Amino acid sequence: MNNVKLIKHPLIEHKLTILRDVKTQPFQFRMLIDEISYLMMFEATRDLALREVDITTPVTKTKGHKLATKVMICPILRAALGMLDSVFKLMPDASVGFLGFQRNEETAKAEFFYAKLPSDYANRTAIIIDPMFATGGTAIDAVKFLKDKGVRDIKFISIIAAPEGLKRFSEVYPDVAVYTAAIDECLNDKNYIVPGLGDAGDRVFNTN
Repeated sequence: MNNVKLIKHPLIEHKLTILRDVKTQPFQFRMLIDEISYLMMFEATRDLALREVDITTPVTKTKGHKLATKVMICPILRAALGMLDSVFKLMPDASVGFLGFQRNEETAKAEFFYAKLPSDYANRTAIIIDPMFATGGTAIDAVKFLKDKGVRDIKFISIIAAPEGLKRFSEVYPDVAVYTAAIDECLNDKNYIVPGLGDAGDRVFNTN
């Protein structure tokens, strides 16, 4: 799975341990999701294209670089909304393309129900965000939706992933890079990640 990028960093490891803990309260959970996402975004945006610009400092004229890449962040509703603020801290000018999927508890499959993209979506690099990468079904459907729309450059950021989902996704979309902070042991019989952290959406929005 050459497209899977495991991001290892002491700060992420520390925060991830607290994030997993069942005793972590919703306000702490939201803060940790934001902080981990912020740290992961540095790695996922490492290869964004730059353009050279002329500027004047208080001392002299010089050259610098600004982003040449137009970015579209695509949070998968609803849990990924907890990751969105971290993106705006780094890229306040990024556009947002919302992708709505809801887990069917009987089939354990995600069902598509909503999309709202910026008008120039096809000319942007799409970074899909979702805290959990379980079976890979939602990720595959999200990438397929964007590719069918004509989006050519797509990345995926997920805090915790299951090996089964990564393998399935990589077989379908080996050209799409997936950045994750942890590859856990497996999925259980309900397709929840083990050891995981529970339902990220419920813990972000305190609805469990």
